[in-house]
Amino acid sequence: MKAEKSEVKDLTEIQNKIYTIRGIKVMIDKDLAELYSVQTKVLNQTVKRNIERFPEDFMFQLSDNEAEFLRSQFVTSNESRGGRRYLPFAFTQNGIAMLSSVLMSKKAIEVNIRIMRIFTRTGEILKNQTEIYKKIEQIEKQGQNNSADIQSIFTAIKEIIGFTTEKSKKSIGFDQ
Repeated sequence: MKAEKSEVKDLTEIQNKIYTIRGIKVMIDKDLAELYSVQTKVLNQTVKRNIERFPEDFMFQLSDNEAEFLRSQFVTSNESRGGRRYLPFAFTQNGIAMLSSVLMSKKAIEVNIRIMRIFTRTGEILKNQTEIYKKIEQIEKQGQNNSADIQSIFTAIKEIIGFTTEKSKKSIGFDQ
């Protein structure tokens, strides 16, 4: 029972650190460093020493606008107080997988396994919600003459499953 609670806590903690930036699900260097129990500076130095392993589809640096949006949303440290002096890096699922090979610690491997499982679960949940939404839309179209009560049931079901066609609330930056 205790292990299940710990797994749910891990799941929630990691899911809260996955953002959609430029239309891609990513994690920020600072959050990954925290999960790996290393300083952000150490994580980024290790990545830079192995930069050939991190092409643009594995990792990219945030733009000024994206970084500013993160600062305003999450109140990150202020430069004048000794905080970050460079733009953060965002790691895609592939980039996160690559991190375990360059960090080479037992903790890095354990954290990567948890993160990969969560990325997979998130994708499965989204796929299931999309399938349910399509089925509801199909039933709704078949009965265009449904009463207002039935239409309100369809609306309620859509709200319950949390399906929205709008971009994620956690989207940051601009799609290119």
